[in-house]
Amino acid sequence: MSAPATVTPRPRRLPGRIGGPLRVFAWLSFLAEVLIIGTGGAVRLTGSGLGCPTWPRCTADSIVPTPEMGIHGVIEFGNRTLTGLVGILALAVVIGIIVRTGGRRALPPTLWFALGGIVGAGAAVALGIALDIPAGPLANGILLVAVIAAAVRSVRTTPTRRDLVVLAWLVLIGVVAQALVGGITVLTGLNPFIVGFHYVVSVGLVCITAAFLVRMNRPDLPRVSAVAPWLRWTARGAVAALVVTIVFGILTTGAGPHSGDPNAGRSGFDAELLEHIHAWPSYVLFALTVAFVIGAWRQRDRTPLLAGWSITLLAAELVQIAVGLFQARNGLPILAVGIHMVLAALTAAAMTAVVLHLSRPMSGHGDVDARAAENDRADVHA
Repeated sequence: MSAPATVTPRPRRLPGRIGGPLRVFAWLSFLAEVLIIGTGGAVRLTGSGLGCPTWPRCTADSIVPTPEMGIHGVIEFGNRTLTGLVGILALAVVIGIIVRTGGRRALPPTLWFALGGIVGAGAAVALGIALDIPAGPLANGILLVAVIAAAVRSVRTTPTRRDLVVLAWLVLIGVVAQALVGGITVLTGLNPFIVGFHYVVSVGLVCITAAFLVRMNRPDLPRVSAVAPWLRWTARGAVAALVVTIVFGILTTGAGPHSGDPNAGRSGFDAELLEHIHAWPSYVLFALTVAFVIGAWRQRDRTPLLAGWSITLLAAELVQIAVGLFQARNGLPILAVGIHMVLAALTAAAMTAVVLHLSRPMSGHGDVDARAAENDRADVHA
């Protein structure tokens, strides 16, 4: 008598096939978050930080820049306009994942929250016009509260893949919050610490969108560590070194010459000293990444995606170090500084992918990560 066949549980993925539109919007959202860092850097590096001197209007009497404001007004207003595109893409991902996880009937309650936020923001703007007071921050705050409330309700009622729903909502909340922080940045005359916080949030949103892309490609199964303890601790050390590097990079920029406007204040720190301190953790990061790549490559048969992402991370760091040395030795040319800012975000995104591949599905489920990735690629071409 033959033994009964063993049935391997199928991984719990999103209901049905992961449709092309959701995947496309998720990638566009990631790319838009990276792009807005580049345009934000262009605003600062070209001295256009106060090209639109008021917020949310460009001037007290005009929503758009006037010819008298020149190229600086166009650059600043262009960055503000891109925020709207980033928000639309984030909203598209939220709607897509809600429909995928809860069906179309899960969408109307969320839309009611959105409508309430829009009505409340509109009422605040109308009140501001009637009383001749700035109502932009209040309107933005009302909209932010509505989005947070909608997110809480949506996450609590999500039947499956709550991780993806949370990530999608975090991006949309972050975009709305960034609009408020951007307004505060203008109203405070480009305070270097607020500008730095603005950049930190932008990098965080890049990491969240990257995490969504990674997690969307794998099933919802219990996971365990896929690497040796020393390799996991090496990754944690690299994350810490990357955070310190970015923080001191922001402090260095806040003390350097690229303030965003000739009249903007500086932090008062010693920019040359901070430049050296900024380099130290970056070299630690590079050394830890080299060690991690060696460890990941030795077990590439078991974790091929981790090995691949670790090499991607190392390549990003090499380019970043080269750009950093070039800009430091050539008087901080604005193009090199802008590339350095964008590369920092891409390095953080690669680090996010590495960290998320440190685990694998529990024994008995097989190499479902690789199979899920292959299935998802087939979905794109279907």
